[in-house]
Amino acid sequence: MQVASFGGYLLKEDILTMSFAPRDSHKSQIQFALERGIPAFLAMLGTHRLPFPAHVFDLIHCSRCLVPFTAYNGSYMIEMDRLLRSGGYFVISGPPVQWPKQEKEWTDLQDLAHTLCYELVIIDGNTAIWKKPSNNSCFALKSVPGPTLCDEHDDPKVAWYVPLKDCISQFPSLKEKENSLVELPKWPSRLNEPPQRAADIKNFLDIFKADTRRWQRRVTYYKNVLNLKLGSSSVRNVLDMNAGFGGFAAALIADPVWIMNVVPAYTINTLAVIYDRGLIGVYHDWCEAFSTYPRTYDFIHAIGIESLITDLSRGGNRCSLVDLMIEMDRILRPEGTVVVRDTPKVIDRVAKIASAIRWSTEVYDTEPESNRKEKLLVATKQFWTLSSISG
Repeated sequence: MQVASFGGYLLKEDILTMSFAPRDSHKSQIQFALERGIPAFLAMLGTHRLPFPAHVFDLIHCSRCLVPFTAYNGSYMIEMDRLLRSGGYFVISGPPVQWPKQEKEWTDLQDLAHTLCYELVIIDGNTAIWKKPSNNSCFALKSVPGPTLCDEHDDPKVAWYVPLKDCISQFPSLKEKENSLVELPKWPSRLNEPPQRAADIKNFLDIFKADTRRWQRRVTYYKNVLNLKLGSSSVRNVLDMNAGFGGFAAALIADPVWIMNVVPAYTINTLAVIYDRGLIGVYHDWCEAFSTYPRTYDFIHAIGIESLITDLSRGGNRCSLVDLMIEMDRILRPEGTVVVRDTPKVIDRVAKIASAIRWSTEVYDTEPESNRKEKLLVATKQFWTLSSISG
């Protein structure tokens, strides 16, 4: 990624791009991208899977990223394969594609793509485009040595602290065939179509439709009654800390803003549903620091904030609510907005911590259609310096 110019270009084409790069002390590409208002995330290919579910990206693009895809038994390219939808496209622009003094690397890359049964669509100068197959049939016929299919014990959807594999993730089952790039509903209809891969959830169709309507009502209430600046030029990006099915982001789709949907790593895995709707997001454990630079989000939304740190197996909290809110303060820009939706008891605790970290707060009732068992805290991060409080 180079300051996410590719993602910025695609925004005007109504395509959301998740750009990522490692922390770079002399270029800070991710920080630059976020300042431009482009979706971006700090991450790198190392020893663990990237924090995304399987088979969710329509296209993966690598421009002069210098990732050694053929090293370590091809595990980096196999990870890209895990993320790419059936029938999706893999694009490399720059080294080693027909690059001087990198003939061996280029040959090895083509050989690895061939063993993955990728179809080479075109080579244009230093850009190569491959297409991923739509099923496993090619692997049954393959006679050349190379990576094999993972066994049935591997779950490609699980990614939080899972080591990289050197085996190829199985393709989605027949009942999930609509996840493929060919079968997936086209944009924007896919935004409100219940994704097929969540069909195992009991009464999912009704739950999904009710969730979509609920968030449309809530966003209308946020804008018209609470007068939040959603939809204005003041809010370029939003961090939804507990995104569920992505209903909050879907309700904001007509506004000039992008939403980073976070699905907590230890709750029901709904992140693939979010991607199937045409939205973006990541897995995260909110007892750890979020992978972004300080002061990079204009708006933070948290529903059920205490559930983000609750130990579901043993009860109690895995970490401190104070630590979580300090991390939220690190992420939020000065004069940015936080909306917390939780029980009155939790909201009271959040308000006390918010005051201690110099947020101004107001507490409101929820929208009339709700059960009124929750409250809404709306906070603004104040712009202050050490000199302003020491004098």
